[in-house]
Amino acid sequence: MIYNQFFGLKEAPFQLTPDTHYFFEYPSHLEALNTLILAIKSGEGFVKVTGEVGTGKTLLSRKLMRMCAASFTLAYIPNPRLSPAGLQRALATELEIPAKLHHDAHQLLNAIYLKLIERQRKGKPILLVIDEAQTLPEDTLESLRLLTNMETEKSKLLQVVLFGQPELDTTLNQDNLRQLKQRIVFNYYLKPMAPKAIEHYIDHRLERAGYQGQPLVSVRAKRKIAKHSQGIPRLINILAHKALMAAYGQHSTTVESRHVSAAIRDTESVMPEKNTRVPLTVLGVSASICIALTAGFFVLGV
Repeated sequence: MIYNQFFGLKEAPFQLTPDTHYFFEYPSHLEALNTLILAIKSGEGFVKVTGEVGTGKTLLSRKLMRMCAASFTLAYIPNPRLSPAGLQRALATELEIPAKLHHDAHQLLNAIYLKLIERQRKGKPILLVIDEAQTLPEDTLESLRLLTNMETEKSKLLQVVLFGQPELDTTLNQDNLRQLKQRIVFNYYLKPMAPKAIEHYIDHRLERAGYQGQPLVSVRAKRKIAKHSQGIPRLINILAHKALMAAYGQHSTTVESRHVSAAIRDTESVMPEKNTRVPLTVLGVSASICIALTAGFFVLGV
């Protein structure tokens, strides 16, 4: 990132990619993770985690898989808008079942069953993690339930963790899916972060990115990010990144409230400030980026 060297960072601290190196143990997320681990170790068939857009579900799923990799055979489906047959083929691909078996429904189901048995006997049962589960069609959800019917006398052969937006709950509340809903023994709703936690979250990500020294983001700037992001991690990251760009564009070694104001004006998805008047000292993030690109040749010695 263009401002990394200027601020003494090893890497960009507020990227939107779900990097588990940056996992922040906020109580809501840590409790959700512990709930998932407990449910999986208990051998439950279905577990569900829901949360609004940008609350960190994908990062949580990646963290869960890292923690379970030694004990489970992992199957991950990130885009599940699939037909029942498509879901089975996606699972078969994850389980490395030969493609030649994918075209015959009976052969495919039998191959999946045999793989589930094999993994169970080897002490690494299969854990299927589905992200964006709110996009699963109803008939595919029912097909998923039928897959979890595969079991021995003592345990389920397939465990499923669903991560989705609240629309998933709306779908599961329909009468035709009540059998699936009854099988979800553990579920958790991810809450937005509290304002004080957001201040620690910002410092945590900066530290993980290699920052050392005096506070880089002022208290007022952190509080403004907290207020206007409404506790959504993705929006926190967007505002913090743009505020760093604005500060860099003005050669400021500290991110101040005015830089966050510029970031807010440049971001449609956050709660706007009531006073939209633009001070002459703040050019806005877009303009600051242009200045940063030009100034970079001098500041970074390029």
